[in-house]
Parts: sequence; structure tokens; C-alpha cells
Amino acid sequence: MFRFIHTADLHLDSPLRGLASREGAPAEELRGASRRALDQLIELAKTESVDFVVIAGDVYDRDWKDYNTGLFFRSRLIRLKEAGILVFMIAGNHDAASVISRKLSLPENVKYFSSRAAETVEPEAWPVALHGMSFPNRAVDENLVPRYPAAVAGKFNIGILHTSLAGNVGHDTYAPCTVEELTAKGYDYWALGHVHQPAVICEKPWVIYPGNIQGRHVRECGERGCRVVTVNDDLEVTDCVWQPLDVARWASLAVDLTGIDSMDELRRLTRAALAEAVEKAGERLLAARMTYTGTTVLHGSLCSRPDRLDAEVEACAQDFGEGRVWIERVKQETRPVVSLADLAARDGLTKVVVEALAEARTGDGALPAEVVEMLGILPPDLADPMRSDWQGAGRQALMEDACSMILERLTEKGAES
Repeated sequence: MFRFIHTADLHLDSPLRGLASREGAPAEELRGASRRALDQLIELAKTESVDFVVIAGDVYDRDWKDYNTGLFFRSRLIRLKEAGILVFMIAGNHDAASVISRKLSLPENVKYFSSRAAETVEPEAWPVALHGMSFPNRAVDENLVPRYPAAVAGKFNIGILHTSLAGNVGHDTYAPCTVEELTAKGYDYWALGHVHQPAVICEKPWVIYPGNIQGRHVRECGERGCRVVTVNDDLEVTDCVWQPLDVARWASLAVDLTGIDSMDELRRLTRAALAEAVEKAGERLLAARMTYTGTTVLHGSLCSRPDRLDAEVEACAQDFGEGRVWIERVKQETRPVVSLADLAARDGLTKVVVEALAEARTGDGALPAEVVEMLGILPPDLADPMRSDWQGAGRQALMEDACSMILERLTEKGAES
């Protein structure tokens, strides 16, 4: 029997731009989170008495600003060496050979797979064969699977690969391949990296993304960690256990204000949403984005005084203790309470406006003539992003916002005049 940890996407010292300019942001705590998460991984490896650690790329976020990042990682590898734990690692798109200009020698317990060709390593201590290949440069658009060696008979075969598979929302396409191609290779376990959302793609054979070890922004919410894998004497996986490692937890919390007519009730719902997220985060710092949705009579006051909503949410966060919750952003996406039938019946002109708004919401998506004319005047670098915003989901969001603003004005006191 042997045990190993599968991890990837450490992104050590990721810069987390913009935090320093935001008042109250726990910038230093969040910047240091990737290092503390790695420390959690090292302690887990020692506590679980694993035999080796597999790292499937992107140890670093980019080229080192100085040698401190590399020295920090190397010091943690030495801790594993002192515990008798081997490390098998590849480079991904963020730490490819062409990206990292500074180099440091690695401790003797580490096998760093070449970027020139796929390699196979067969440690003497266990019946296992590990196959891997590092990225030679940042943009690898080639399917690397055909270059991986054949499975070694009589051993547990682990493929270490940094890949987006056939494509993944929110991630650039690198080393594309299909699950069928991985399965056909005959390996027992594919240790993947690149996709930050933890996922078990397949169990026969095992194809797994452990995700990154620490969320870096609000698009990386929820638990982040690694997999602890146990293989028995029959070379079968008996356990593939998820272990969280993150020291700061990101959350995107939606609060539905439909039917809510008082700030007291808004505060109650806010505290309830935060309390649930705090409980899930345990002892970690909670970094939360609050989004308020729904149809409510509070819409007008929330729009007119966004600073009050921000302050109310901050006050609710303070109730959980200093430094426990940080509000990354407050988004107000509510809608006014409007009876379209009552508005249309009010007078002829209002009826025309209401009908025009209904048509705009359900239109064919064609760009208005005025917009087409404006885009034709602007240079391409400005026009192209705006054209994209005016199409698909972007256009729908813009139309909803515009319609809501007009309807709100129509329902205000004195709008008849």
C-alpha cells in the first residue's frame, strides 16, 4: 500500500492587484494566503504520512519578482525531504520554462519532469510509475497525451498533466485533450492541473482536478485544497479524500429582497447570509461579495443612496468580530415594484412608453441604428468591446437596467406631468 497527495495551481505570491487601493482590504493577509495554504499542505503530508506529493503545474503565478518566492517554495520542499516524502512535479502555463527567468536548484527528494519530452519515473519503494511533461512555454496548444509513454505493466500508473481538457469556462485552452484519450492511455490515475475548480472528471480511471489550494478572488469561491489518495496492494484506489487547505475563504452571497419593505428586514437577511458563510468558513477570514436582487419597494432608496447600503452591510460584517469578515463589494441589482397594467391604463402616452419597453426587452437583439452609427465612428479598440457589450447577455442586461430606470421614473410622484 502507498499514499500520495495530488495538488496543483499553488500560484505562490499571486499579486492580487487592487487590494491596496481599497480601504479596509486585508491586503497583506490575502497576499500571504497562498504561502500559508502551502504550509497547510506540508503539514497535511506529514500528518497523513503520505509517501509522495504530486504537483500538476503552476506552482508560481508568474516570473519571480526576486528570489524570495523560489526560496520559500524550496524551503517547504526541504521540510518534505526531512519527513522522507518525495515530490514529483511539472510546470504549467504560469511557471513554464520560458516564463520563469530565475532558477534555483531543487532538493534531491524532488523530480521535476522535463519540458523537452514526456518522462517516466519508477520509484523503487512502491509499485508505481509516474509519467509527466512540463510546459516548455506559456501557450501550449498541442495535445500532449500522445507524447506520454505507455503504461508500465504491473504498476500503478499516474499521469501528471497540466491541461484544460477540451476547454473549460474561465480558463484558457492549453494542452487540449479529451477524457476518452486519457482513458485510452491505460493509466490508473490522471493527476491534472490548470482548472481551479475542484472536480472529479472520471473514476475509472481516476481523472481529477484538485483545484487550486487557495482562492484568489471572488470568482474562486468555496473550499480549496487537495486530494489524499490511498492505493492498496492490489493497485486499486481505496480512498481519494478531499482535504481543504485554504486559509481565506471567498464567497459570493445573493440576498433576495422580493417583498421586503424595511431596512430592518434587509439587515436581518444580510446577517443570516453572512452567518451561514462564516460557519462554512470556520476559522478562516471570509471575503464576501454581497448582491441584492429581487423586486422591492426599497429599490428607489437603495439606488438613490448606495453609500447607505454599503455602510449597512459593513455594519453587519462588524457584528461578527474585527477582522473576521471583509466585504469585497456590494452590488445592488434590485427592481422596482411596478404594475405595468396600471401604468399602461394611466394615460395614452404612458401606455405607448410601456409597450415600447416591452418590445425592447423581447426584441430580436439587433443593434439600434444610433449605436451602429456611434460604433462606426469609434476606433476598433474601443468599438469592439462596446459592440460585444451590446449583444447577447450584455445587451439584455443593459436593456433591463434601462427599462427599470424608465419604469421607476414613471412610477414616481408627479410622473404623470
